[in-house]
Amino acid sequence: MKALLNLSRLIDSVNTRIGVWLSWLILLAVGISTVNAIIRKVFDTSSNAWLEMQWVLFGAVFLLCSPWTLLSNEHIRIDIVNSLLPRKVRNWIDILGHVVFLLPFTIIMLIVSVPFFERSFAIREQSLNAGGLPQWPSKLLIPVGFALLFIQGISELIKRIAIMTGDLEDTTSGGGHHAAAEAEAARLLASEQAASAALR
Repeated sequence: MKALLNLSRLIDSVNTRIGVWLSWLILLAVGISTVNAIIRKVFDTSSNAWLEMQWVLFGAVFLLCSPWTLLSNEHIRIDIVNSLLPRKVRNWIDILGHVVFLLPFTIIMLIVSVPFFERSFAIREQSLNAGGLPQWPSKLLIPVGFALLFIQGISELIKRIAIMTGDLEDTTSGGGHHAAAEAEAARLLASEQAASAALR
């Protein structure tokens, strides 16, 4: 289990770095959108390339940051129902959800999206809009995004199993490495406060 938890930490670290860095693309997309709107209103002109760039940036953030969202336990779920269930039941739901839905879905998407990208790359597919961008780079985002989501699903599955076997801390924030770090920080803070109180 220790080797699997080390693998899980590595996956978490990679997807966190990707998520943190690529989340800045949101700011870039907002900037491009703002400049496009100003140029269109002031100079009555526009560029298909810049319009398409907004869509590509949004797609990149959506696809490549979704593993980070899953890692941070910020993905969509029915919290009202989920919060009423015991932690053990929630852990089983997470395990079944990952094994039955998430991992098979990511595999299907990889099987479908890799040839989709390869065909586009082979013909160096361009936008149908005048002055638009090449299409194959944006199509590459699909298999890359689902590959990252697949490995994050594996990491979450490892953590869920480790929590159920008692090898990893479980907290209300969802457990896993973040929860273990939070628990350790809380323990150190309590220890420091106790030491400060003893010195008084």
